[in-house]
Amino acid sequence: MTEAESKTEGSSKAGWILLGAAALLAAGSVAYNVMDADGGETADLVAGNDEPTIEELRKLAEASGDDAGAWGDLAYAYFEQGEFADAAAAYEKAVEIDAGAAILWSALGEARVMANDTSAPDADPLPAAAMEAFEKALVLDDSDPRARYFMAVKKDVDGDHAGAIAAWLDLLSDTPPGAPWEQNLVETIQQVGAINDIDVTQRLAAVGDGRMPVANAPTTGNVRGPSEAELAAAGSIPPSEQRTMAEGMVAQLEARLQTEPQNPDGWVMLMRSRMTLGEPEKAKAALGAAIAANPDQADELRRQAQMMGVQ
Repeated sequence: MTEAESKTEGSSKAGWILLGAAALLAAGSVAYNVMDADGGETADLVAGNDEPTIEELRKLAEASGDDAGAWGDLAYAYFEQGEFADAAAAYEKAVEIDAGAAILWSALGEARVMANDTSAPDADPLPAAAMEAFEKALVLDDSDPRARYFMAVKKDVDGDHAGAIAAWLDLLSDTPPGAPWEQNLVETIQQVGAINDIDVTQRLAAVGDGRMPVANAPTTGNVRGPSEAELAAAGSIPPSEQRTMAEGMVAQLEARLQTEPQNPDGWVMLMRSRMTLGEPEKAKAALGAAIAANPDQADELRRQAQMMGVQ
């Protein structure tokens, strides 16, 4: 086997390894890419600490009419149990109801990837139906982390290792520090770089320098944002509960900043959270409040806001 053939085979194996780790990324992405949902009966079950069974979730979904969230809850439960084909079928029901939810399309894409039979030597690890779902997700939301991750996996599997790494680095630069999928993403970049003799050390450092290390930043008093444990918890509950949890954490952060406003890092975290929740006007208002409370940090606050797309 030639050196080139050896590298190609190694990269192919890397692609399969990455797909195996993808569920970790997806679980984290849900914590930030939340969809609007009104909770409903599933929320009542969870709030009462009575975790619904698959059968209960299926009955709720079938009786839900036009509630995409109920089908999303069922799909999530199937996925968590490793029943990927059933998860894909439930997500397909969800996108039939709500075709405008990027998170549902990217979740469908991942379920299709994981349900794919890769036992044959020439099996495609990223089937066309999965890629179609990821593409639809990106049309609806070009920042969807899960879809962006898998589109980069496609580049790597197809042999464009440099392009895959560049795409993952772009995703990392847009990833909120401390996000549950952050470390997995860094390790993916390092792994593919090592296999293909691509030095990523300086590029990873450059991305790190361009991001405010919010999760580890010094804070004033008790002002802090969601911890990594809290964010991981947000990624482990059904989609219909995640927005409520995320909004609660952001509201707590905002309340603390009202009483202790001399905290630029906290305001940056609040702006990022508001943008993640799809609330650009509230992010802009947070920037104004941050500058008013910390005029000596105005330039840095504006720089951080610009990086997040706050206008």
